[in-house]
Amino acid sequence: MEESVIEAKYPIGFREDEARKLGQHLRNRRSVVLIGMKRVGISNFLRFFLNHKNIFPTYINDGKKHLFIPVDLNDLVEREVYPFWILTLKRISDAVNKSSLNKELEKEIENLFLDSIQSQDLFLTIDNVRKALIKIINAKLLPDIFFIRFDRIKDAATPAFFSNLQGLKDSTHRKLSYIFTSYRTLDGLSPDVFDKASLSVFCQNMYIKPAASKDVKIIAQTYKTRYGLNLPELTEEDLFEIVDGFIQYLQLGLINLSERKIKIKDKKDLFERLARDERIMLQSEELWESLSEKEKEIMVKVIDEERIEEKDKREGEYLWNSGFLNREGIFSKLFDFYIRKREGRKEEKQKIEFTKKENRLFNLLKNTTNEICEREKIIEIVWPEVEELGVSDWAIDRLVSRVRNKLKDQDAKYEIKTIKTRGYKLVDLSSSKIK
Repeated sequence: MEESVIEAKYPIGFREDEARKLGQHLRNRRSVVLIGMKRVGISNFLRFFLNHKNIFPTYINDGKKHLFIPVDLNDLVEREVYPFWILTLKRISDAVNKSSLNKELEKEIENLFLDSIQSQDLFLTIDNVRKALIKIINAKLLPDIFFIRFDRIKDAATPAFFSNLQGLKDSTHRKLSYIFTSYRTLDGLSPDVFDKASLSVFCQNMYIKPAASKDVKIIAQTYKTRYGLNLPELTEEDLFEIVDGFIQYLQLGLINLSERKIKIKDKKDLFERLARDERIMLQSEELWESLSEKEKEIMVKVIDEERIEEKDKREGEYLWNSGFLNREGIFSKLFDFYIRKREGRKEEKQKIEFTKKENRLFNLLKNTTNEICEREKIIEIVWPEVEELGVSDWAIDRLVSRVRNKLKDQDAKYEIKTIKTRGYKLVDLSSSKIK
C-alpha cells in the first residue's frame, strides 16, 4: 500500500455499494467497464480500492490471491497501440516487483519487458504480455488489470486490438479480469471496434454516479486535513449541497475557499462565488461537450421543464445511468446554472479579452516564443492550484483553443501550433527568421 495515497486511509465503508459490486465481479472473474461522467471521481474510488488494506477481506474474500495491476493511460505519451501494450507490460512488471513473488519470476517478467523494448515489435510485445500473465497465474495469483482512462486509446483502437484483449483472456483460461474506466460504454466509444454482441460476453457495464453525501464528507475531510483548510460548518454543508457529489466540483470548491479569505455571507453568496470560478466553468463546459446533441437537447428540456417522452429516455439513457439526471433534475446546481447561462445568452461575438487563465497561458507561450512548451509546464504554470489533482487533456486543449481563437480575433502577430504528443509552440508571424 502506498503511504502517499490518501484514499488508502479512507474508512472501508467508502462508496460501499460500488466497492461491493466491483468485488463481486472480480470474485466471479468477470471483466467490467466502470462508466461515469468525466471527473466524477472514478479514479478517486479506484485509488481507494487498489490501495486500502482491507479491500480483499471485505469485498473479494474468495480464498484466492489476486495481483492488482493498475495501468493509468494518462501515462501514455503517444496514444497508439504499441505504446499501450508496452505500458501494460511495464505495469505488469512493476506490480510483480511490488508483490511477494520470488525474485526469479520478477527477473523473467522484467526480461520480457526489456525484449519488447529492444524489438519494438507489436506482436512480440503482446505475446510477452501473454507469457507474463501465464507466469503470474502459474504462481497461483489471479491478475486483475485496471485500464484507467481507457477512453484515451479509443482513436487508435481497431478490431485487431479488441481481438488481442479477448485473446489474452482466453489464453489465461479466463482467469484474467479487466477493469476499464471510461466516460462512455466501450461500444459508445468505438462502435466499429467494440460490437455489442461480443461485449455482452466480454465484459459488463457498471456506472459510477456522483458520490453520496457520506462519501463526499470523507473526501472533503481528507483534503481539509492534508491542506490545512478550516471551513465554518455551515459553509461546508452548503458546499456539499452545491457540488452534489461531483468530486471535481468539490475539489475546486475547496481550493476556491482556501484561496480567498473573504467571509461567506450565506449559501447564495457561496454559490455565486463558485459559479463564477473560471476553473469550475471550464469543468462544466467539459461535461457539456462530452454529451451528444440529443443528450444536450434532453438536458435543455429538463431545464425548461418540458415533458420527457419515452423516446427521449431511450435515446438519452446515458444521462440517467451516469447520474447527469436524477429524480430532482440536473445532478448539480452548478451544472444547472451553466446550462441556463449558456442557453440564455445572446448570439453575439464573445469578448476577446483574455481571462485569467488564458492570460497565464499566453504569457507562458510568449516567454518561450518559437520553442515547444510541454503540457506538464502548462499545467504547472496555468493550474498550479490543481496540479496535484490532475488536469484533463480536454481542459488544456480547450484553453489553448480559446487563446488561439482570441489571437485571431485580435489580429495578433502570433499563432499557436500544436506539437503532437508534446505540447504547443507560439510562433511569431512577424519574424523573418521563421521558416
